Amino acid sequence: MKPRSIAGLLLIVFGAFVVFKGLTYQTRTDTVRIGDVRISAEQRRAIPTWVGVAALVGGLVLLSMGARRRG
Repeated sequence: MKPRSIAGLLLIVFGAFVVFKGLTYQTRTDTVRIGDVRISAEQRRAIPTWVGVAALVGGLVLLSMGARRRG
């Protein structure tokens, strides 16, 4: 397999996972800081669905470009 096809497949898998299953990440922010004392808050945020759709489309484009050059 060519690197372009592998990248396309990876993007398709990532995009499908985000669209159908959902993916979250955590962020930590310092809310209060007094001297050496810190109070922080953690938030879970979801990766937007449009990112998954864009990854799917990009992966399909890369895969089609790899197939087009082969034939």
